[in-house]
Amino acid sequence: MSPEVRTVTEAEFPDWNRALNTGFLRPPGDSDAMVAWRREGADLTRTRGAFEDGRCVGTFRSFAQELTVPGGAVLSADAVSNVTVSPTHRRRGLLGRMMGADLAQAKERGDTLATLIAAEYPIYGRYGFGPAASITEWAVDVARSGLDPRWAGPGAEDGGGRIDLVDGADVRKLGPELHERFRARQPGAVGRDERWWLRQTGQAPDGPGHAWVEPFHAVYRSAAGEVEGLATYASDGNWGDAKQPLNTASVRDLIALTPAAERALWRFVCSIDWITTVRTGYRAPDDLLPHFLPDPRAARVVTQADYLWVRILDTVRALEARTYAVPGALVLEIHDAAGLAGGRFRLEASPEGASCAPTTEAAGLALDVRELGALYLGDTSALRLAALGTVTEERPGAAAVAEALFRTGRRPWCPDVF
Repeated sequence: MSPEVRTVTEAEFPDWNRALNTGFLRPPGDSDAMVAWRREGADLTRTRGAFEDGRCVGTFRSFAQELTVPGGAVLSADAVSNVTVSPTHRRRGLLGRMMGADLAQAKERGDTLATLIAAEYPIYGRYGFGPAASITEWAVDVARSGLDPRWAGPGAEDGGGRIDLVDGADVRKLGPELHERFRARQPGAVGRDERWWLRQTGQAPDGPGHAWVEPFHAVYRSAAGEVEGLATYASDGNWGDAKQPLNTASVRDLIALTPAAERALWRFVCSIDWITTVRTGYRAPDDLLPHFLPDPRAARVVTQADYLWVRILDTVRALEARTYAVPGALVLEIHDAAGLAGGRFRLEASPEGASCAPTTEAAGLALDVRELGALYLGDTSALRLAALGTVTEERPGAAAVAEALFRTGRRPWCPDVF
């Protein structure tokens, strides 16, 4: 008999949590405090499981999210997370059943799109998700960077501001407002709730596989005293075989409102005594960091991958919400096997905004909803997709029009995993 897929009851949540850990190859046992913490953050009407003989063998959860799109509009999103299928029950269609129920619910609820961070590339295109924003991580060789190790802090080139070390309580007070200002201008950024800030500052319980090392927090204040940047980092305490400090600083978060604040924070982290390597965490692929260094080659790429995936649920609302690089018009034929966002639509776009409506006009560009998701935040090239054969020009030159409309000058970036 096929496993039953349904929402999870209160009594079943600990078993759901066990299955979640099993799927992610973590020790299955969690402390009562960790289970309670996870339960507190889960909406059981959006928490699904696959059950067989009373045991959970698949997990799926979604939650309300806000996503910033080009132009600064914020859209309601169905954020998908905690997706697992136990190794004993793979390839039985359990994820498809859980995903289908969730996306249908999100469409009925009125969410414009769905988002997720894909652990594996081949899975989510089947459900209409496309890779919409990528990440790059650098390892900075501090000795090679060209920064003077005696450098003491930001100067005139950094806006005349200053950097202060603060504690977790300060971060919980200053961080949310700073992040709201940051994400208003960063396409691809998502909202951070109170629980995010509690985790970031060590207020979430630890459990097996969840060891947490208390980080340092540094804020950048402008010459006028305004908080314009925040960096959170930790060190590994490596002294090497010769008892020489060879510490790596791992940046867990760095957001800034101005290039001056960003530059000052990176120079600060790269100039801390005993730090010989800085791991940047996941940044936008066009991050400014390498060129803040006198020798950009000191920043070596160690990770480069797709990251945030987007699934359009309401084509009209999504295309009207963002702005476009140039004025133009395009008729799109969107294929959607799930029947959630497909159809033929005429897009009239401009840097000021857009209108979009169903049409019977001949299509200029035909594509699957997953390619629309990939194009949506401006990171993917329509011309490249056409060359790959994943979008089809029904009218010559339509891919070039889409390229001019959708691409953005700076690449979208989602700083957060979820």
